[in-house]
Amino acid sequence: MSGDQHYYFGSGDHVTMHGGSGNIGIDKRVTPAQELPQAVQEALRELLALVQELRPQLPPVNADALDDSLPALRAEADVPPQERHRALLAVAGIAATIGALGVPIIDAINKVLELMGAQ
Repeated sequence: MSGDQHYYFGSGDHVTMHGGSGNIGIDKRVTPAQELPQAVQEALRELLALVQELRPQLPPVNADALDDSLPALRAEADVPPQERHRALLAVAGIAATIGALGVPIIDAINKVLELMGAQ
């Protein structure tokens, strides 16, 4: 295995280079998040309005859990789609535990998921 070089960068990247010349290394370009379609942005805003109306009626532990998910649900949030999806599911779980009061939120979440192509 002559010519093989191994590089370790702490607990992060691990690079193995097998020969060659003119090797550049790691390309860590960051691509900007794609802007959400207008319909998804509007659906997220509607969802947030419903959640803000409901929040004062929740037990403190549920309100805290809800607060953890809210940043990823903002239309202008630059988050990966999977993070937004997880936040939607977390809020849906909270809404499901409060019965009839949570139904409009679950409906709004289903609308967002459908618009995002996740359903």
